[in-house]
Amino acid sequence: MTNNYIFRFRQYEWGANCLTRLRFAQQKVKVFHIKVYLYDVQYHHMELSKDILGGRKMEDRVLDWAVYEKTAREMAAEGLVLLKNDNKALPLKQGETVSVFGRMQNHYYKSGTGSGGMVNVARVVGILDALNECKDVNVNQKLAETYAAWDEEHPVELGLGWGQEPWSQAEMPVTEELVQEAAGESDSAIVIIARTAGEDKDNTLEKGAFMLTDIETDMLRLVRENFQKMVVLLNVGGLIDMSFLDTISPDACMYVWQGGMVGGYGVADVLVGDVSPSGKLTDTIAYDIKDYPAYDNFGGEERNFYAEDIYVGYRYFETFAKDKVRYPFGYGLSYTDFKIGVKHASMDFEKGVANICVKVTNTGKRLGKEVVQVYGEMPQGRLGKPSRVLIDFAKTKELVPGLSDELKFEIPLDRMASFDDSGVTGHRNCYVLEAGDYTIHVGNSIRNTTECLFFELTETVELQKLQEALAPYEKFDRMKPFCDENGRMLIEYEETP
Repeated sequence: MTNNYIFRFRQYEWGANCLTRLRFAQQKVKVFHIKVYLYDVQYHHMELSKDILGGRKMEDRVLDWAVYEKTAREMAAEGLVLLKNDNKALPLKQGETVSVFGRMQNHYYKSGTGSGGMVNVARVVGILDALNECKDVNVNQKLAETYAAWDEEHPVELGLGWGQEPWSQAEMPVTEELVQEAAGESDSAIVIIARTAGEDKDNTLEKGAFMLTDIETDMLRLVRENFQKMVVLLNVGGLIDMSFLDTISPDACMYVWQGGMVGGYGVADVLVGDVSPSGKLTDTIAYDIKDYPAYDNFGGEERNFYAEDIYVGYRYFETFAKDKVRYPFGYGLSYTDFKIGVKHASMDFEKGVANICVKVTNTGKRLGKEVVQVYGEMPQGRLGKPSRVLIDFAKTKELVPGLSDELKFEIPLDRMASFDDSGVTGHRNCYVLEAGDYTIHVGNSIRNTTECLFFELTETVELQKLQEALAPYEKFDRMKPFCDENGRMLIEYEETP
């Protein structure tokens, strides 16, 4: 199979820079049938081709596209994060008939906008496409045809110019009659909520962006009222408001993200149980947008102060606001169960590393992978610290029930270091390990861990000395923790140096 890849360069890029970029392409994607265009004039630059190929003929180096698609499909599936799975809603049962709701079933977001998203691909396989190809489930084709007909009359809005695509597309209104008819012909419902994401454009606290539209909310409500089993899939590039889990209460909810041109296959593989979900949250999902520490410090038209300092994401919530968390950092369900145990843990102070060996056993009834996460807990000292910091992680191989895998970690202690930008420790502009107690925890999310290693430093250790750069030119107050008499971590503020 031969693929032609076209690289376009402006005249001033021709020469060494052009060659560097083509070599980069060769290293990254192993593409060797290359046509070079200089403006509108085609050049078959054989000397250039020989240089890239290392003297070999082009026909000796052929891209096996099937391998790339297989890998992309696997990666898409492994990145899905299953948040909720009540009543064994997933995986779908063999022979089950599903009704798919949401107009974006026909316009899967493979990616967002901007340089990363404006990529020409041969095809895009969406979630509905993949389900239609799947032999294990049946798709309610009558409902799918209804959406296709509406979609033809209401084409998606692409926007005019860079970054002008709307954050979401207008949703098809559904009637109770339509939903009831679909429920009478189906065993379960899948509702797809979709949002783009993009360069040069921020999400907004509006309906159709971070929040659901009224039509989306009505669709969710009607589906919930008429289907015994309801699954919500979030084809999005970032978090959205999750309050519908309280008001609608679907049986299952999964972030399927934007999985690339064959991402729909990855979603279908997880839906039907060919792959067990093993993705974990890289964000903390709070109950309300106002619970995030940057809420009051972002959105200024002229300037914004990073008053939350290092206390962003889980570093804030796990230190100050555990009760504000709906789903914690590192969280993600599987179709099977795992037992995580520490076989060995020791400190090598001479090398400055922690050595940990973790045994993971599949104790459930299905194939699956698990992600082991390692967190460091440091002394508050004079600088102040988040209550925990992720210092390493690894995923097991696919485990059949009863099988185990051992993961070995060699973790440099500098991952538990703090930067002193004020000199309060006596080491200004240095990374330091402050004196005190250090604990390492192992688990499968920041909230589900066990202690595996403890050590104490009797004095502060300077690890790296740097020079000040890009310091704030205007002082402002930044967040810092302090411990009250009851041992609770509270927020105080200090002036930036």
